[in-house]
Amino acid sequence: MEREPQKIREGYLVKKAIFNKWKPMWVTLLEDGIEFYKKKSDNSPKGMIPLKGSTITNHCQDFSKRMYVFKITTTKEQDHYFQASHQEERDAWVKDLKKAVKCIEDGQRFARKSTRRSIRLPDTINLSELYISMKDPDRGIRVLKLEKDKKVFNQCFTGTCVADWLISSKSVRNRQEALMLSTALLNEGHLHPANDVAKNAAEGLAETTLVDTSDALYYFPDSGFFCEENSSDDDAIPREEFRGIVVKQGCMRKQGHRRKNWKVRKFVLREDPAYLHYYDPASGDDDPCGAIHLRGCVVTAVEDMMDGKKQDTDKNYFEIITASEVHYFLQAASSEERKEWIKAIQTVSKIGK
Repeated sequence: MEREPQKIREGYLVKKAIFNKWKPMWVTLLEDGIEFYKKKSDNSPKGMIPLKGSTITNHCQDFSKRMYVFKITTTKEQDHYFQASHQEERDAWVKDLKKAVKCIEDGQRFARKSTRRSIRLPDTINLSELYISMKDPDRGIRVLKLEKDKKVFNQCFTGTCVADWLISSKSVRNRQEALMLSTALLNEGHLHPANDVAKNAAEGLAETTLVDTSDALYYFPDSGFFCEENSSDDDAIPREEFRGIVVKQGCMRKQGHRRKNWKVRKFVLREDPAYLHYYDPASGDDDPCGAIHLRGCVVTAVEDMMDGKKQDTDKNYFEIITASEVHYFLQAASSEERKEWIKAIQTVSKIGK
């Protein structure tokens, strides 16, 4: 009996359609191809792209206005373009796509790297618990805003900081064990490489893939990390509401205020001042469609939306009520993602201006 292809990754991406139009899609990466849906709740895909023999291009410069675009070129020389909401999301998709293509070529199943077998971690080490300790705001690794190669990396830390913390917390006995454990955390996805030095090491063949230097930068996957060009133009001062550090970003669905219809929007959460900006991912514009001032807001999970239409089986709704009593209804892609957004918005609403 032939087994079903394994689901590797899924989420919202913006796909280039005909006549140079871009449309947000729910995209699922399987072992043998990509399926894309008009809505996450659809039972059948709008299309499918086979991966066998395909070429994946990461830094696609074909569209000057659009950032974080990657390209899939099939054996029939058809180009399919997808846009992620930020650099880390694009890199994660490309990494899994390339691995899926290679697995097809080698006749192997797609599998995440088994760190316990490769570097022989003791059974007493719980990587998930260690990850939580590393993120502790008081006793964990301190996240910083760092500048490297004319770029600003927010919410990150160096490879040296990781090794130093593991030793000081008595998680390991020496630096060699620290590098071994750091590699396990990296391979399991608890740490992500932020800059080229760290990424090149992570993609190499060496067993110790974490670089123990101040030049290699890393970040926690749900920390709101982002990278931006360091502008030398002193006159380029953003509006007050854009001054805040980006805490979290990604695509969700939002209900309109007038027509009450639901559309996919890219959201960027900033703190101090506390704002949630939302953008039309299909337009590619840098200007937001709107902004939600979060200072003093109330955010709660909502189990059902009674808008007179067929109920969405996915649910995962939540509501933001601003200090001026404006109501916003949003829908996350999963219950876990909804929890993360609610927690992040609640935190920002208390500490931001």
